[in-house]
Amino acid sequence: MSSVRDRVRALLKTTGWLRTDIDTLADDADLYAAGLTSHATVTLMLSLEEAFDVEFPDSLLRRRTFSSVAALVEALSGIGVKKEAV
Repeated sequence: MSSVRDRVRALLKTTGWLRTDIDTLADDADLYAAGLTSHATVTLMLSLEEAFDVEFPDSLLRRRTFSSVAALVEALSGIGVKKEAV
């Protein structure tokens, strides 16, 4: 069983196309400063929706939602994904 945080980080490795290794970034590090682009954000969002079987509501489709691992975990928690483990 892996935590939501771990799964978000794993998806960022494969879909985030970051210039900085996600393993070296803190949970509150700015993903856009690390190289996350708008195109990668869409790919990441679709991957998160598939992985967690959720759909991001329009209210969460903003840059701030995807700005950090912590923000993503919080957003997923807000749409019903339990933080502890999935």
